[in-house]
Amino acid sequence: MIYLTSFTFPSADMEFDFILSIKRNCYDSFYPFKILSKNDLDRLDFQPVTILYGGNGSGKSTALNVIAEKTGINRDSIYNKSNFLPDYVKLCYMNTEEDIPVNSRIITSDDVFDYMLNIRNLNEGIDLKRDKLFDEYLDAKYAQFQMKSMADYDQLKKVNRARSKTQSRFVRSELIDNVREYSNGESAFRYFTEKIGENGLYLLDEPENSLSPKRQMELVSFLEESARFFGCQFIISTHSPFLLAMRGAKIYNLDENPVTVERWTDLENVRTYYDFFKEHDKEF
Repeated sequence: MIYLTSFTFPSADMEFDFILSIKRNCYDSFYPFKILSKNDLDRLDFQPVTILYGGNGSGKSTALNVIAEKTGINRDSIYNKSNFLPDYVKLCYMNTEEDIPVNSRIITSDDVFDYMLNIRNLNEGIDLKRDKLFDEYLDAKYAQFQMKSMADYDQLKKVNRARSKTQSRFVRSELIDNVREYSNGESAFRYFTEKIGENGLYLLDEPENSLSPKRQMELVSFLEESARFFGCQFIISTHSPFLLAMRGAKIYNLDENPVTVERWTDLENVRTYYDFFKEHDKEF
């Protein structure tokens, strides 16, 4: 499925005209100006799966954030916006084949890390509450309590519950269960499968982070099936050879000037992996 057919970024000349029009000179950076134009990236044409490849500083994440802002899709984590991002987005244009579904979203590494930390912090809070409940049980069960007014009614109920239950049953009745804490890779994979539904445009910024090679391959299968059978469109920034090898993916190499569309097997990172394993071939 294709919702977003193309996206046009401002050219170097358009950027230059905008910067000249600003009378103030108190800024050291006009980010995201001058990032994508340095390699003449002015237009992206999308397939059901489109991949942005390039080294650090090539503009992969910048492009995804700009597209997310222009399309207005959902995002979880707040990211650093520059003073000039709204001006830059206004100079961008997009073409759509279908209305972009409301469940569309951008997923970044920060989203995944925040999700894992939230689970960990929730469990730590539950563990702290459990320790307090153990003390409350002992105080309630063995305290010399006498109800003197209706203000003591809640405490009376707690005393009666404590005296009618064992310590473990009392704590379980007062406390929610711990959320199951998976490994980082399991949690990251679950986050993608929970957030990516049917019929949506999804922008994924380096989704391989926190995923083992095996988990990356599982994610690739999930994404391929979502694009093929469940009406999803993906725009992905990645270094991962597993994601770069996705079936039918259109790959833009942001390291080239001008930016070019290339086969995954011709990309520098992939060739580096290939040469490394060829060098050690006899050890397998």
